[in-house]
Amino acid sequence: MTAPATTTHRADPLAAVCTRLADPSIVGPSPDGRTRPQSLAGGAVGIALLHIERAVSGLGDEATAHTWIRAAASEPVSIGRNSDPFHGAPALAFMFHIASPLGGYRRAANSLDEATSVLTRQRLAAAHARIDRREPLPMFEFDLVHGLTGLGLYHLHAHPDHPISGDLVAYLTRLTEPLGDNTDRPPWWLPSGLGGVPHDEFPHGHGNIGTAHGISAVIALLAYAILHGHDTPAARDALNHLCDWTDHYRQDDPAGTWWPGYVAPGTALKRHRPSWCYGTPGTARAQQLAGQAQRDTTRQQRAEEAMLTVLADEAQRQRLSEIGLCHGKAGLLQSGCRMAADSTDPGRSAQLAAHLPSLAAELATQLTSEVSADPELMNGTAGAALALHTATTGNPATGWDAFLALS
Repeated sequence: MTAPATTTHRADPLAAVCTRLADPSIVGPSPDGRTRPQSLAGGAVGIALLHIERAVSGLGDEATAHTWIRAAASEPVSIGRNSDPFHGAPALAFMFHIASPLGGYRRAANSLDEATSVLTRQRLAAAHARIDRREPLPMFEFDLVHGLTGLGLYHLHAHPDHPISGDLVAYLTRLTEPLGDNTDRPPWWLPSGLGGVPHDEFPHGHGNIGTAHGISAVIALLAYAILHGHDTPAARDALNHLCDWTDHYRQDDPAGTWWPGYVAPGTALKRHRPSWCYGTPGTARAQQLAGQAQRDTTRQQRAEEAMLTVLADEAQRQRLSEIGLCHGKAGLLQSGCRMAADSTDPGRSAQLAAHLPSLAAELATQLTSEVSADPELMNGTAGAALALHTATTGNPATGWDAFLALS
């Protein structure tokens, strides 16, 4: 799988970026005390995804991928309270899952999968107990970055037929059932600010529509589950409830369809910049997947046209000054690639695809010029390089973007 360095550099400008990110020593100590080797967002796990994807696709150095895998797993694995989809055992389990085509990690992968399953069952039990007590939903219980939606993405992609995958789908369906708390707010309403803790600007909490911390990731996961062996009436009802809610807040104006990142009493609806975390890319992709699961071509069309509007709108694209997957151009590019590939309408697929080369070129220019950028996955070089790799080669060989609820 390893191509000669001279050939790779001539044929693939991403090879220069991968060379810059070849040595795991670029990942230093974590300022907040979280172990950097085990971090998906900002540490070795995330950067390993780039080298694994490149090696599996036949465009990178397999030895470098193995070096990063070993670096990511170099310290005692976190399985405690600070373990979540982006850190510790679950993050490492995901890394080993996508590295399976490289071979050689079965024992480590099985051990981490078991640890992640134990953690998931603990969190599921706590979540059901919270619902039984009719208490409001905490962000960290369910969201993609910290909670059960992120864990569900791992389990449903790694082993969709395992009982724990069914248990996660059952939890997500219960998430949409009324709490009986004598309010008119949906059961997925968060009693907090956007950071998941109480905030003076959100005295009555908020409804989060975003992907990173909100209901769009749940929509994407339920749709994926329905399309991959969990097509139950309960799952369909839950997906319908969530889609109806997002439809209520969908905005259709002369500038195109969009969804606010969140809703809160007394707060005007705002069109977020087109980032993956709270903007059109993540939300539209979730709506496209929901349309496929519901066999609703109108929903698919609306989602694809919303993405097309953003891709064609230079003013919207210019709001993304950063390169990263979370807040920058890479998230828009990766989402656009997935939506273009999965559109069932050849005309819209072609329209979406037509806008991607210019965005990829912008990202490539910025990526190669910002040599001092943070190497990390979510907001730095590794994630930008992965999105550019997708744009130049087609859908990922490893499905690395599953953790973003894009695949």
